[in-house]
Amino acid sequence: MTISPPPLPASPVAAPAPAPGIERVAPPPVPRRALVYPGIVLAVLVAGALLRLAPDGPRIAHLVWLAGLVALGLPLAWRTLRGMFRGHFATDVVATLAIITAIVLGEPLAGLVVVLMQTGGEALERYAEGRASGAVRALEEDAPRLAHVLDGDAPLDVPAGDVATGARILVRPGEMIPCDAEVVEGRSHVDVSRLTGEPIPVSAVPGVELPSGALNLDGPIVARVLRPASESQYERIVALVRTAQASKAPIQRLADRYAVWFTPLTLLVCLVAWVISGDAERVLAVLVVATPCPLIIAAPVAIVGGIDRAARRRIVVRNGGALERLAAVDAVVLDKTGTVTIGRPRVRRVLVAPGFDEEELLRLAGAVEHGSGHLLARSLVEACVAAEIDLPEASGIVEVPGRGVMGTVEGRRVVVGARSLVLEQAPDADRALLAIEPDDAGLRAWVAIDGAGAGLVEFADELRPGVETLAPALRALGARRVLLLSGDREDHTRAIAAAVGIEEWRGELHPEDKVRAVQALRASGHTVLMVGDGTNDAPALSAASVGIALAAHGGGVTAEAADAVLLADDPARILDAIRIGRRAMRVARQSIRVGLGLSGAAMLVAAAGYIPPLFGALIQEGIDVAVILNALRASRPGRGG
Repeated sequence: MTISPPPLPASPVAAPAPAPGIERVAPPPVPRRALVYPGIVLAVLVAGALLRLAPDGPRIAHLVWLAGLVALGLPLAWRTLRGMFRGHFATDVVATLAIITAIVLGEPLAGLVVVLMQTGGEALERYAEGRASGAVRALEEDAPRLAHVLDGDAPLDVPAGDVATGARILVRPGEMIPCDAEVVEGRSHVDVSRLTGEPIPVSAVPGVELPSGALNLDGPIVARVLRPASESQYERIVALVRTAQASKAPIQRLADRYAVWFTPLTLLVCLVAWVISGDAERVLAVLVVATPCPLIIAAPVAIVGGIDRAARRRIVVRNGGALERLAAVDAVVLDKTGTVTIGRPRVRRVLVAPGFDEEELLRLAGAVEHGSGHLLARSLVEACVAAEIDLPEASGIVEVPGRGVMGTVEGRRVVVGARSLVLEQAPDADRALLAIEPDDAGLRAWVAIDGAGAGLVEFADELRPGVETLAPALRALGARRVLLLSGDREDHTRAIAAAVGIEEWRGELHPEDKVRAVQALRASGHTVLMVGDGTNDAPALSAASVGIALAAHGGGVTAEAADAVLLADDPARILDAIRIGRRAMRVARQSIRVGLGLSGAAMLVAAAGYIPPLFGALIQEGIDVAVILNALRASRPGRGG
């Protein structure tokens, strides 16, 4: 009988309650300050319209609108002019010229419409931008704080940063290793997954080096500090994330890329209209209909729609820039453990010595392991449950930290654990177990029953369901390169890469090695997507063009370092994120092109003198409504997203 691990539950259709820490990456609401400005502009427009109904109303309304335009429009114009002096010519240059010209010519209503559209577009853009990552802060908050330094036999609590090289420290079960250190006394298992990404606990015995930030699982250990906390592996990860985030260049807004040619074209048409007619109102009409509200509004509306669409697929995208970069991805880097694989060891197979039955071996071994909190013990019990094996009660349980467990089940003495423990308790088990042990180096638990070698339980990480189709699907979406990176051994990494159809892979990598691999791809001209789930992946996520964290169980530091977070550990959501980004940007570009085309046509008509400024503002409003309605399609499912 071959034992298969229990199946993973399917991703729920309805989103469950957020896991701890997920709230930190949710898109924020529109800031109130961003809504105040367009609200005041709208109030001024409405107030003027109402005043026109009173006696002598048109004159008073004109004064109210003009005062409002001066008070509300000039600050926007000054901000744009300061940007121009710094060499930044963006979408709002034409809008600023329209505002100034409207003030000079006494056409406040047309100018206020321009102000309303500009400030409303900025409010939408603020919503799309989200907030900056707190990855470095989260890393620093998670860092070990205290160390138990041994002064003789008595532990003294001191800040981790004050522990000197060579000091002896005590690390109790459930505590993090405060500094890079070497075990000198005791035995335990240590979880290093948050640093290396590998799910298999390290056997902490004398002579083994442990990194700062690893978690002690079983028993107390005494270790000698090799490096101070400021030079530890954990601190190097913090520094890598800080450096990667600082070096990531800001993305040029989609609208600004169109404004590079549309703004000079508008100014050229204004110049031609002035030369031909000498009519300043004709120039204002051109500026009003050419005010690039499609640029100001279309991209934010489409991006917000894409972010909302992603959220309904349980993909949290931090900001509009991340969505733009997702649309341009042409190289994908996948972390192995926890991303391509489940990230937790499962029972792969059971090897039974002659004279023993596999189901009976699992039943007895699972009984003594049932009360243990060790990771491998839980995996063995899960395999028994999946095989519908009823576990009897065990008595006389003795757990040896870092080595295994023993007890009595139905009158039979059962030992499960490391080879050293089994041979101590059952010296005659050696011959039978060595005869069935494979030559390859793998993670195994030895089992002895009544002093005889009964069998071996092998553990291995497993592929995520459906991940075999991920690499081909990424290539179909235009990814020219797909790479698998891992801190695991090269032979394990190679085997996983072959199983999922990835031709480029690298194993035995430290966090800085992953960063260098990502940076090399970006230096060769690729837009790089990095997908990971562990603290050790945070620097590479920050260094990538866009980073995606798998965070169905919390995410922590990794979620903070990423540009997008998958709230379901489903590789298919990576494809969804890319498709949604591409659809949102496709809709945004379409909206911009249609809007600019209509504005361009109206601009020529206005230059010929057939559209007055106020009528031009109304035409522009109609164009804006059409552009917004089209951009809203990004929030709905569509072909390719």
